[in-house]
Amino acid sequence: MSSPHSPNQNHLLAALPTAEFERLAAHLELVPMPLGEILYEPGGQLQHGYFPTTAIVSLHYVMESGASAEAAGVGNEGVVGISLFMGGDTTPSSAVVQTAGHAYRLERRLLKQEFNRAGLMQRLLLRYTQALITQLAQTAACNRHHSVEQQMCRWLLLTLDRIPSRELVMTQELVASMLGVRREGITEAAGKLQHAGFIRYRRGHITVLDRSGLEIRACECYAVVKKELNRLLSDVRYRQGIAAVVR
Repeated sequence: MSSPHSPNQNHLLAALPTAEFERLAAHLELVPMPLGEILYEPGGQLQHGYFPTTAIVSLHYVMESGASAEAAGVGNEGVVGISLFMGGDTTPSSAVVQTAGHAYRLERRLLKQEFNRAGLMQRLLLRYTQALITQLAQTAACNRHHSVEQQMCRWLLLTLDRIPSRELVMTQELVASMLGVRREGITEAAGKLQHAGFIRYRRGHITVLDRSGLEIRACECYAVVKKELNRLLSDVRYRQGIAAVVR
């Protein structure tokens, strides 16, 4: 049986003190996030902030040619819609659901209002934003300097950190779109990882068999992103009884 939905499955919401959380709880709306759903498009006005619990959202940039690549992913460690509280309101990127699941959304006015209280929510959101900026910068460097196999290992590991399962519902076409590379490159990289016994790929499903093997094959970019997130949120305390932790 699947576990009941709870805002505490999102690390930022789970870290709020009881008083701050209760102020928002009645306004948090659980929403399903099907694969491929577009939360916002370039230049669009954001209406909500999204706190994923079981879904993963890809922050995508699309070129004039139609080619695209993921700049960062957001799962249960964060929030989608930082431009709402950073003051920009719109963004040149798009946000697309990469892994189906659920999230809690909060109306833009309430998110801004809570941020402007300058309490723990503001500090959490700013720290998370710094971690997201690190992910954006590291992804850009990784895409330029590392092999498709290394990029794929990084991407798989970051995805695994955000879901409870070792199985990803993911086609090679979608992975290629995320990494901004040709499908043939993903086919070759996936073949090498499967031959090494690290993953099993079949009909749009990628099952990770040996996580440590992926960590060995991955470039340093995965560790940099994970270390920075842990550093920024390492002193966060969760409300009593909350199982959520930053891995």
